[in-house]
This record gives sequence, structure tokens and C-alpha cells, in this order.
Amino acid sequence: MTRVVVENVWKVYGDQTVLENINFEIEPGSFISLVGPSGCGKSTFLRMMLGDEAPTRGRILIDGEVLEDEPSPDRGVVFQKYSVFPHLTALQNVMLGLELAQRPVLGRLFGRKRRAARVAAIEMLQSVGLSHSVNKYPAELSGGMQQRLAIAQALIKKPKILLLDEPFGALDPGIRAEVHEIMLRLWREEKMTIFMVTHDLSEAFKLGTRVIAFDRVRTRPEEMKAYGATVTFDLKVDGKSLPPQVPVASPLAAAAQ
Repeated sequence: MTRVVVENVWKVYGDQTVLENINFEIEPGSFISLVGPSGCGKSTFLRMMLGDEAPTRGRILIDGEVLEDEPSPDRGVVFQKYSVFPHLTALQNVMLGLELAQRPVLGRLFGRKRRAARVAAIEMLQSVGLSHSVNKYPAELSGGMQQRLAIAQALIKKPKILLLDEPFGALDPGIRAEVHEIMLRLWREEKMTIFMVTHDLSEAFKLGTRVIAFDRVRTRPEEMKAYGATVTFDLKVDGKSLPPQVPVASPLAAAAQ
């Protein structure tokens, strides 16, 4: 279980401020839905959580320690585009994370360690409903199955934090609902903290225990570079928390009612 604290985080590229003064604290085991218009910095924030980028100002703490400025096994990620290796079978895709962790140079295990990795990978594939597809290549799988494979690939290392960047946006509604249920079950079983970027409000409220919106509060042309997006809405899905900065006329507030 992992607690995340975001303290006065800004992200600036040259003269363009993307995010400003982001502050919130996340309880261990939360499922956080990040919403807001395109270009408001949601994916930028996710990249900072992953360690791909560092805050320009402020800091992100995980269990009281400043976030490492590079990706690490305690953070898994699933993108909208299926991030699997096309030349490897489903089983090989999932095993690869365990192999690289133990043999970073050769990327291959042998003997007892390989057998243990194989068993763990098969169990993970079973947990996402791919027990009958372990020897299939990604091209032989449907879009929903490929996304389930990407989830298995991200979870095999047992990350403390899982980052989802619009992972279900390309799926048909029926398949999306099925993958939603798998994701919720895995979240409960693995007791992870999850951050999910989505443009779908119904998805945000269905999956998240908390919905946080990023948006720009200064939108005049002369202000667009100097000021970035900040937290404009923060709601626990059970309705127990509405911070004072939430405007009464917020469209997200109306959607939540």
C-alpha cells in the first residue's frame, strides 16, 4: 500500500507553463481518475509519476521518499496503444519483465528460475483471462486481448503504483466494460495505488475512488504561456470530500450529482 504526496508541483517547458501549483495527497490503495481537457497536462503529470520527467518546481513523495527521477519497477504503466512486443508470444511478453529484472544483460533465465518465471507469467495471464492464449502472438489477439496482455505485462513485477494513460479509449464499449471489471478485480487483489488518465467521465467515476480534474483557470491569450493548468476539481467518489476551490457551476460537479 503506497501513499503519494504531491507538493507545489510545476512543470515548465521553456516559456510555456504546463502545470502550476499542483497539490494533493493520495491515500494508499486509491484509484485516482485524472480528467480534464486535452492539453491540460494530465499525461505530463503521469510521465512525472513514472519518472520519465522531473518537476520543474516542487516534489512528489512516495511513502515519504522523494520520487526517483527515472522509471523503476515499483511503477508500472499501460498506454492506450498496446505496448507489447509483436515478435514475442503472450507468455514471452509477460516473462520478459521477470527475465530482465534478474538477468539485465542476457535477458534470459535458465533452469529453476526460468520455470518459476514461467509459472508466474502463466498465473498472471490467467488472471487477465488469457489462459488459452499463452502461445499466441499479439497479431493473433483482439484489441481487448492485447490490452489485457499489456496489463499483465505491467503487473508481473508487482508494482506499488500503476499508471494508466487512456488505456481503454480504443476499445469497443462491450470489450471496455469487460476490461474494466478485470482492472477493478486486479486493483483489489494487488492492493495497488492507481492513477488513470481518461477523457470519459463515466469511466472516471465508475473506476475511480477519487476524481481529480486539471484545467486552466486563466485562459486569456496573453496568459496561456505564463500560467498552466492546476487542480480545479477534487472529489471522492463516495461524496465525502469537496475542496473549497471547486466552483459551484463546475460541469464535473454537475456530472457527479
